[in-house]
Amino acid sequence: MSAGLSLAALGIGTQIPITLLATPLWVLYGIGCGTIAMGCWVLAHECGHNAFHPNRRIECVVGFLLHSALLVPYYSWARSHSVHHAHCNHLEQGETHVPPRASSALGQVTEQLKRKLNPTLFGIISLLNHLVIGWPLYLLLGATGGEDYGFPTSHFWNGHPFSNGKRSLFPKRFCTLMVRSNIGCLAMITFLIIAAIQSSPLRVMCVYGLPYLVINIWLITYTWLQHTDQNIPHFSNTTWCWVKGALQTIDRPYGPLLNLLHHGIGSTHVCHHVNSAIPHYNAWRGTALLRERFPELVLYDATPIPEALWRIATKCGGAVYQNPHDQAYYF
Repeated sequence: MSAGLSLAALGIGTQIPITLLATPLWVLYGIGCGTIAMGCWVLAHECGHNAFHPNRRIECVVGFLLHSALLVPYYSWARSHSVHHAHCNHLEQGETHVPPRASSALGQVTEQLKRKLNPTLFGIISLLNHLVIGWPLYLLLGATGGEDYGFPTSHFWNGHPFSNGKRSLFPKRFCTLMVRSNIGCLAMITFLIIAAIQSSPLRVMCVYGLPYLVINIWLITYTWLQHTDQNIPHFSNTTWCWVKGALQTIDRPYGPLLNLLHHGIGSTHVCHHVNSAIPHYNAWRGTALLRERFPELVLYDATPIPEALWRIATKCGGAVYQNPHDQAYYF
């Protein structure tokens, strides 16, 4: 469904004229096509968890093709994402959306910026940093990665200067799979260049580039809201354990249409962290069972998504401070 709808949406994009008058159509197309194609990203994500098909070879082929088409280095991402699941909300070994501590150099700079700017401007900057450039910065430089991996890290190369931390995010033996991931992305870039030569660079930017930006916005929106809020703690080596980290995950109300298109990734995420091998079509039942049997452990926030996103951008964009009562870190 996701692949078929995405191809149909792309076909519509090839028919829209490249004119100034057609700008509203291009905006609608970018939002619509990108929102639909996010479903392909989610299916590739499921392949990376071995939750898509019993045959691992089929999973690798489907995940590799879908993610390469979206300029995601599949095997490299699958490795870093497995680290995220193994160390969720861990300040040292976590992998995505790891906030700096207030005592660190980056934390001090972030807190100064937060104090000097008014909340609205700080929230806008935080949204732009996360939703527009956050995903490329994560892939290229390892932005928001945990302290132990050092900075920078890269999903495209695991040699110098991207291996300067206490531990390696991508061990040297991973080099072959990293190269394979890069080849997939390079093949897609080559296809886009050929398409630009055959038609025009502007059309390729509109037909492919606009949905690509929207997909990235959806991706960061989901991951940011899944693991961040004012009452969500982050743990250091001394207090973290897997169960604590996995349960600091929030299900949110995305509505029936987005849940259909994106396979419920934002509304069944607690279940996904409890057992990431559960396919999306069984995650709804798993979520219902978890809420029935452990209602105090399954976090759910009914705040509308735009309101929750703005709250997190304005309130949670700084560093985290240690709470002496439970030895956890909060915004």
